[in-house]
Amino acid sequence: MCKKVSEETIEYVGILAKLELSEAEKETAREDMEKMLDYIDTLNELDTSGIEPMSHVFPVNNVFREDVVTNGDSKEEILANAPKRKNDSFEVPKTIV
Repeated sequence: MCKKVSEETIEYVGILAKLELSEAEKETAREDMEKMLDYIDTLNELDTSGIEPMSHVFPVNNVFREDVVTNGDSKEEILANAPKRKNDSFEVPKTIV
């Protein structure tokens, strides 16, 4: 079987991934890459004419609701139980020294 992935390619990928690979790991990585390339070759043999390209397997729909105000302006109700108020806001103790 001829090697599809050269040793230089494995070295380069290792450098890009910032990995220090032993010789056994390099050989395993080379074999794995060759298996992946073989699988891609198998996929390229499939007849995909008449199949529409897609970006997602399932249809993508906007699942967000419309942004509609439902509670209105109830600041007086909100601030009714505030221990301290300042300019229509809650007043809290200073926490930074």
